[in-house]
Amino acid sequence: MLDVIGLSLGSWLWGILGTDTPKVPKLEPIVWHEASIFDLPQPEFDPQVQIIVDQYIDRLVKQGILGDRQGIWIQSDWFELGNHYGDRPIPSASLTKIATSLAAIGTWGADYQFITHVYHTGKIESGRLKGDLIIEGGNDPFFVWEEAIALSNSLNELGITSVSGDLLITDNFAMNYRSDPRIAGSLLYQSLNTRLWSSTIKRQFQTLSAKISPTKLNKPNLTIEGTVRVISKIPNNPQSLVDHYSLPLVSILRHMNIYSNNKMAQILASNLGGSKAIANYAVKQTRVPPQEIQLINGSGLGLENRISPRAATKMLIAIENLLEPNQLDVVDVFPVSGRDQLGTIADRQLPVGIGIKTGTLNEVSALSGVIPLQGEKKAWFTITNYGWQIQNFRKQQDQLVQELVGHWQPSQPSTPSNPTKTVTLNQRQKQNPQNFATNLNYLGDPQRNQIKAKQIKSNNINNE
Repeated sequence: MLDVIGLSLGSWLWGILGTDTPKVPKLEPIVWHEASIFDLPQPEFDPQVQIIVDQYIDRLVKQGILGDRQGIWIQSDWFELGNHYGDRPIPSASLTKIATSLAAIGTWGADYQFITHVYHTGKIESGRLKGDLIIEGGNDPFFVWEEAIALSNSLNELGITSVSGDLLITDNFAMNYRSDPRIAGSLLYQSLNTRLWSSTIKRQFQTLSAKISPTKLNKPNLTIEGTVRVISKIPNNPQSLVDHYSLPLVSILRHMNIYSNNKMAQILASNLGGSKAIANYAVKQTRVPPQEIQLINGSGLGLENRISPRAATKMLIAIENLLEPNQLDVVDVFPVSGRDQLGTIADRQLPVGIGIKTGTLNEVSALSGVIPLQGEKKAWFTITNYGWQIQNFRKQQDQLVQELVGHWQPSQPSTPSNPTKTVTLNQRQKQNPQNFATNLNYLGDPQRNQIKAKQIKSNNINNE
């Protein structure tokens, strides 16, 4: 067997092509087993992790819980560290949102923004739009009261205070997580006019006003005399008023995952082509067998959503890899213990700095996440429990993570200094820097509204 492979390209080319061919320097022989291309990290041998996993399962079994209904997978960036039925697809509840997040980032990119276009028909005279106001939805899953208030203010800034016609809504517009365009349109209709505001909208306005202090936030006032109508396509030759850009995708996903918002996940899943498309994409990114990712929706509702702990863990790693070009990581998309004391992790007893995603159904409790270790190393894990002892499962999961952290004794992980880290500006923002703030990460930011029409002089705007 040859250990050394050497080849003099210069001599070979000289003999074949003749004396006019430039001489190629002779290559040094390469010892194949010393070539850097074969340099791979050595396997990380940590038998104590499997001991900790086995002890965790033993505790559950002693409590009368079936050990073969529980799944665990723990790995470093490269190697398996602990496993208990880790490759078995089992009901995983909202860990399904990990797959939805992965497909969304891979399809659109971390800095992607959904665009809602606002048009009109007819003429605008003395603050009155003599025609219809048209909303062309952009499949934004996070268009809520604050965004509507900012949009209404932008229309007021253009000088529009009333609409004689109807509010036309396309079927890809959602608001307050309601994807039925008729309901979404009615909510928008209500939010545009302060006279129709509920106590909830008033509270959201006060919260938004406090965020943009010291600048005074005007109360929008836009009266629509007609009704809400759903249309399949916008009329010919409409006149553009405003382009509303959503929060960057990474911020939308973080909000979705902190509260495990099922409706947001469903809107995203529909935009991505459905559960089958999401599962196929996740299989491609993780390279696990297809049977390890079985989805019927993008939210995790239903026991038919089955994901192996190994697949859930590898999906988190795949998300980290996709976010790297934007100088982001998993903790920019999922809740972090010690930073996000709300949502699904409000009452968890986890070490500070652990990025996690929870999942809960009547019979399922799951926890998946990442533990920062010394240097740049990380440990990734998924724990999925099946049974009726949900509160006990959560307590045991937290204890298992604490034991793993205690075993590795990592340096105290630091809480991210800026939990709403700004993503890399996309090309559109670079070309129009005057229209966009460097921080696009709060709801109702008026700088995410790009004015398309010229301002109309009007003295009818009520800014009380």
